[in-house]
Amino acid sequence: MENGSQRKWQFGGNEELNSAAISVRGALAMLMNNVNNPDDGDHHPQRPTIMLGCGDPTEFRSFWTTQSAVDAVTDALQSFKFNSYCPTGGVLEARRAIAEYLSRDLSHKLLAEDVYLTGGCTQAIEIMVSVLARPGSNILLPRPGYPQYEARASFDHLEVRHYYLLPEKGWEVDLDAVEALVDHNTTAIVIINPSNPCGNVFTYQHLEKIAETAKKLSNFVISDEVYGHLTFGSNPFVPMGKFSSTVPVITLGSISKTWIVPGWKLGWIVKNDPKGIFDKTRIVDSIKNYLDITTDPAAFIQTNINVVWRTSSILSTLEGIDDDIQFCLKLAKEESVIVLPGVTVGLKNWLRITSAVELPVLEDGLQRIKAFYQRHAKKQ
Repeated sequence: MENGSQRKWQFGGNEELNSAAISVRGALAMLMNNVNNPDDGDHHPQRPTIMLGCGDPTEFRSFWTTQSAVDAVTDALQSFKFNSYCPTGGVLEARRAIAEYLSRDLSHKLLAEDVYLTGGCTQAIEIMVSVLARPGSNILLPRPGYPQYEARASFDHLEVRHYYLLPEKGWEVDLDAVEALVDHNTTAIVIINPSNPCGNVFTYQHLEKIAETAKKLSNFVISDEVYGHLTFGSNPFVPMGKFSSTVPVITLGSISKTWIVPGWKLGWIVKNDPKGIFDKTRIVDSIKNYLDITTDPAAFIQTNINVVWRTSSILSTLEGIDDDIQFCLKLAKEESVIVLPGVTVGLKNWLRITSAVELPVLEDGLQRIKAFYQRHAKKQ
């Protein structure tokens, strides 16, 4: 019998996937593995693990979605009317409902044909990046930002150029940097508002400046508004589509955050384009053609319509901890607390701590982090 280990097989995995940059899911899996497989005596198995690194509060009853939404999905399943394939772009009634919902905050009225339904906002990101990935092209992404954009751009060979958000200005976009980065190969400028991971909300005035800058650069804006209306502080949420008479805007969103149902996987791509620029440049054609060859969100779902903590200043005060990855790994092992290293969202030596947990759990987690810090603090 031939020894299979000696044969040179002609297939193999995609090395671009195997060598991908660290992701949120990858980092969380690594940290959880550190909790479950300790190799020293600092682990405390009797204590429950506290997850402060993933913004998914659905395990807590106080964060469950409304019963009427669950009943609507149940009724849709039991009706047997939604077991078929979906039309490209989604069920018309669902597209119309989302158009009406989003139009409440706009100065123009969206139509059902302006809305394309996707399998969550993640698929919406994948579609838009793939649509724009022409040979030699580039896309502008915020730093810090949501890493899914960069991961998908890398896979599609779309060059990423980062502009920074300015902490001293409430995490506003560095518009001078945007102007310096854009060239004739730039396909889009991405903003995330409300911000993931910074949590800030852009003012009307700043969004207006973003629109004017994009128009000056003959470009358009992709506005990730998955956290729309989930705001704290004095700045109200203003959709970027409000400025679509100045510059065309593609809005991305989903029901996962506002309705607290990330597992339902229903998102959207919406064109805010009263002047019809996306039609003229065939962006719409590309979106439709991509939707023709990809999967649809579940039909029965369609019928139912983070705190950042800066650590760079404290790392130098801790023994044996040189960066945010080491901090998170040791914290997971010793205190069974999971926080996300900032490197996953583009800022090394920061931490991302979610408050999407019940208050007693958050308090317990913060107390464990405090104990961890005190235990590792260098002796003065």
